[in-house]
Amino acid sequence: MNADNLLLDSRLATVASTGSAFVSPRVIGTVKGPGETGNQYVFITADNRSVKIGEFVFYEVVVPEREYESALQILGKISARCLIDHLPDRIFADTEISPETIAALVGFTYNNPEIYEITVDVVGYFDSNLGFMNPRRTPNPGAKVYLADDVMLRRVLNKKQPGEVGAAHIGSLLLRESDVPVALDVKELVSTHMAILAGTGSGKSYTAGVLIEELLLPHNRAAVLVFDPHGEYGTLTDMRGHPAFQGSDGYTPKVKILTPEDIRIRVSSLDYYDIMTLLPDMSDRQQSILNKAYRLLQRHKQGEHRWGIQDLIAAVREADMQVDEEGNEKSGSSAPALEWKLERLERSQYFHTFEHTVAPRDLFEPGQVTVLQMNEISQEEQQVICAAVLRQSNQARMNTQRELIKPEDENFLPYPVFIIVEEAHRFAPANEPSRCKAVLRTILSEGRKFGLGMGLITQRPGKIDSDVLSQCMSQFIMRIVNPVDQESLKYGVEAAGRDLLKELPALTKGQIIVAGACVNTPVLCKVRQRLTKHGGETLNAPEMWQKHFQEHHARDRQIQQAPVAARPRSQTVRGVSIE
Repeated sequence: MNADNLLLDSRLATVASTGSAFVSPRVIGTVKGPGETGNQYVFITADNRSVKIGEFVFYEVVVPEREYESALQILGKISARCLIDHLPDRIFADTEISPETIAALVGFTYNNPEIYEITVDVVGYFDSNLGFMNPRRTPNPGAKVYLADDVMLRRVLNKKQPGEVGAAHIGSLLLRESDVPVALDVKELVSTHMAILAGTGSGKSYTAGVLIEELLLPHNRAAVLVFDPHGEYGTLTDMRGHPAFQGSDGYTPKVKILTPEDIRIRVSSLDYYDIMTLLPDMSDRQQSILNKAYRLLQRHKQGEHRWGIQDLIAAVREADMQVDEEGNEKSGSSAPALEWKLERLERSQYFHTFEHTVAPRDLFEPGQVTVLQMNEISQEEQQVICAAVLRQSNQARMNTQRELIKPEDENFLPYPVFIIVEEAHRFAPANEPSRCKAVLRTILSEGRKFGLGMGLITQRPGKIDSDVLSQCMSQFIMRIVNPVDQESLKYGVEAAGRDLLKELPALTKGQIIVAGACVNTPVLCKVRQRLTKHGGETLNAPEMWQKHFQEHHARDRQIQQAPVAARPRSQTVRGVSIE
């Protein structure tokens, strides 16, 4: 027997001599040989219950320069399984006779007659300082394969343990009946960006709610902003006064909900392309005049922070002024049309000359989540609002970090922030122009240096810009059945997690694949229960239809639909009313 096979016997002998308590790891199979790639091996087992796709196993190797107590446990993840031997098919053909009965008659007495060939992808051994390290030492044929126990997985899967500063307890391992927590590294999550990718009704907003709760708990106290196109995150107000969110020092999270009526964008914070987005059906001539007018306005208002639509209209008139052959100035034909469109923009309730309710100083504060509800705002206005807020937040973090602005400035932002964008495929579509796409790309590629993290949530990963999605280094993937969306994920998820993508169609609500920088290795996870109420529940249409016919509702409708009683005609005698 080689050193690897003698390892367990040596440990047991040591335990017997010292009297210390030692729980033997559970052997589930024997190594057959290498797999198809250099990072795989194959083992044989008859234990069908323990060899699920995504389950963790390990083998042990003895390093000559180490003592046997510190032998390396090389963790691996089951990526494929194949039934290679079983009872003859003829036994299973007759449904009236039990296969066990026939097997006993012919003298086949094995309790588990099926033999499986299991393929394992090597993850490596865990180093507390460096994470998982692949030793590039494959197991020898005949080496024992052990099922990783809960204690080992608690220690090596999570970069942070639940309750620690910088940890986000998102749920527990899906394949274990016992509660093996999955805790994310918040530092990596918010600095390298994250994406929640799921089909409709899979629980993506619920998962985002759990993540926001973890960020606002006393051991994190993050500064979070949520772009909420559907108004699903208003229930986060339940955190106010909730005992789970109370800190020993008196901390309690702040929840700020900005409804559409509360949103005001200062016009001078918009750039030329923002205004173009808000003025549809522009001719080339009008676009040219508007561009010239915008540059004139910037020059006239240099050093000033405020200008309004009327200032832009004046610049448009100046830009469209023409000189005839006799040297006389006359107004062109584009200015009146542009003026009409700009005056319509001026009537919008969301864009104002002076009011600005979405300055970084108002949106962000450690221990506060701000929800920007945009469920009653048009698609174009949502795009511009999102682009303006993201652009100003990015500039605020850059200028504050470089000490270019003072604390009294509305853009002073002296701490890292995290921004979540729901329905991200609307704001960064793959094959369509979008006001937000450029600023999203900038933040995702450069935000890490300045402490500006992004979280993107979408139900159509195939429709989101590939450059945007590829910058999200932590992925939360839920049930997706669309083949186009499944294919797009293969290039956005690290190689160690691609084997788990085969499980996507089989995942149910609340089950999720977590991969990327926030965990040590990709895992299958079941999301924990929310502490606050979920605001994105699907409406129960049949129940609401039934309520329509309830007696008190029917009576109210009869009252509302009843004709108004006519006033009685007055009686007259010889043309004079007697009333």
